[in-house]
Amino acid sequence: MEQHDNIDLKLNWDMLVFRDNKIQEDFLYYHADQLIGFLGLYRFGSKVEVCGMVHPDYRRKGIFTELFKACLLSLEGARCVLLNTPGGSETGEAWLKTVSSTYEESEYLMRWSGEKVPELEETVCLRRSLPGDIELKKQLDIVCFGFKPEEAKEYNDRLEQDGYQEEFFMIEADGKTVGKIRVHRDQQRSEIYGFAILPEFQGKGYGRKALQQAVRMEVSRGQSVYLDVQIENKHALSLYTASGFCKENRQDYYRYPIKRPLE
Repeated sequence: MEQHDNIDLKLNWDMLVFRDNKIQEDFLYYHADQLIGFLGLYRFGSKVEVCGMVHPDYRRKGIFTELFKACLLSLEGARCVLLNTPGGSETGEAWLKTVSSTYEESEYLMRWSGEKVPELEETVCLRRSLPGDIELKKQLDIVCFGFKPEEAKEYNDRLEQDGYQEEFFMIEADGKTVGKIRVHRDQQRSEIYGFAILPEFQGKGYGRKALQQAVRMEVSRGQSVYLDVQIENKHALSLYTASGFCKENRQDYYRYPIKRPLE
């Protein structure tokens, strides 16, 4: 489908590996034993992102709308529901016009394409996350990503349950733990998530140096390095660009009013 439409779907393959059996998060549509439609829910605290696809030969038959209706029960209790479509997707934009949704934000997928591996920065280091770091990680999610306390707890508990905590590194500078960064590896591709610095330590260059350390660590392993950034976050976009990251594609997000019925 991606090749057919010349787009990149954000299917969060790392999250598809681990699913919560208590709540249905994947919805499949078959025709004659052939999978022709898929819709997935991706939870970040009480925010849920929705993304999916339909085989090009079976479009405009209401299949994705049926999948979306089927997922509504699993969306109950979500504080924010964002419908995700790749930037420039004509079919995605056309479907969005059939439901009640409003544009929320966009983000770029960026890939590190620097010519030189960053130098080792001794003033900032990354260390593996330890069980005792859990409260600081929750605090970072609250102050940097807008999580409510109960959401931060639920989100981090789920990451630990699914085995993601092994991917976390804590950022240390001047003898203090000032932030966190998560690195997910999948074959030759590394994705950077959850990169955050405590507000009182921002503006000191710690974030830039920590990012350089993460890039150095992954590139030295022969990995390609990717991260996401909101288009509206000019500061972060400037930091990533200056650190050797280039834009690969754009993802658009539309807020769906979960309390209103599908029209």
